[in-house]
Amino acid sequence: MSNSFVLVINSGSSSLKFAVIDSQTGEAIVSGLGECFGMPEAVIGWKYNGEKTEEAISAPDDHHQHAINRIVKLIDTLGFTSEIVAIGHRIVHGGEKFTSTVRIDENVLAEIESIADLAPLHNPAGAKGIQAAMTAFPSLPQFAVFDTAFHQSMPKRAYTGAISSDLYTDYGIRRYGFHGTSHYFVANEAAKMLNKSVEECSFISVHLGNGASVCAIENGQSVDTSMGFTPLSGLMMGTRCGDLDPGIIEFLLKKGWSQEKVFDALNKKSGFLGVSGLTSDARGILEAMENGHQGARLAFEVFTYRVAKYIGSYLIPLSHLDAVIFTGGIGENSLPIRREILNNLKLLGFVEDEKGNEDARFGNAGVIAKSELLGAVAVVIPTNEEFVIAQQSVELL
Repeated sequence: MSNSFVLVINSGSSSLKFAVIDSQTGEAIVSGLGECFGMPEAVIGWKYNGEKTEEAISAPDDHHQHAINRIVKLIDTLGFTSEIVAIGHRIVHGGEKFTSTVRIDENVLAEIESIADLAPLHNPAGAKGIQAAMTAFPSLPQFAVFDTAFHQSMPKRAYTGAISSDLYTDYGIRRYGFHGTSHYFVANEAAKMLNKSVEECSFISVHLGNGASVCAIENGQSVDTSMGFTPLSGLMMGTRCGDLDPGIIEFLLKKGWSQEKVFDALNKKSGFLGVSGLTSDARGILEAMENGHQGARLAFEVFTYRVAKYIGSYLIPLSHLDAVIFTGGIGENSLPIRREILNNLKLLGFVEDEKGNEDARFGNAGVIAKSELLGAVAVVIPTNEEFVIAQQSVELL
């Protein structure tokens, strides 16, 4: 066994993902998910050696702590407790305070809690996961890896909002960006694929999943990204609206909508779900579209058009373009969506390699298109955010 296993924890408000990662190879030795926290049907399941196991969470109150305790027992039963050298936590928002991975102590935990209003659905849950893990593993070093950290290299012109500077000074309102670990990982992998140093590459990274974002990467650093102050802006997503005229919020409030109803609509009832009136899942959209569902067809067209529009606009901050990188659940697997995005990029010279596009799915990386005009390629690279968290945790050791 490797002597550098890291337990990676991604704690949500009603769920907790975990994996034991070999920090040298990126292999997930065991991985699992606790979900439906706070509800009677709360469960925790895991996969080990190809076998899946699931059991109910019977704790009456703190499901996060119960899930962590069950993970401790699982790791002990499987016999690699002594192989785990650190615990890495995915934390969604680091504000301007955290520009890289940090070792967690009481002060760091307090800082994460203090910026909870920047990510009210995520940071309190992340803090809860940290507290549970510190109780369960008091002797292990723990590290926080922030979604926003990779984007702290953005220049002021990219992160500054066109609003009163007092709003930035008083409340920290600016573009922060998310999916940082994913964009960081695939950029480094794309550089290897092209046999170049990441410091001399320019990429447009396109992370497409239930959450989606685009990132312009120059010399290995984020120089612009589509998500903003929150993960609501930018691309259309599974249930999130993406970019929207803020005047619509005022309009709906004047129509008698409550603030809660407005933001519930924008966060949970928009995107694929809202436009199609059917589902938030891209696979369901494609299936319904094939069966002639017009709402699904429109959702497909809006999504692919907006992704292509962002890719085109993100040529602006780059000195040149080496590759457009597709990643995330949709980006890695959905052939029709990638094909339509490439069709929308024909003015940039991209010509699809149909066989390459068909082959680069279900865990396979590859080149799917080329642009002679730009001297660039489009590639698919499966992301591995847990590997990044494990690697950065071990590096700090």
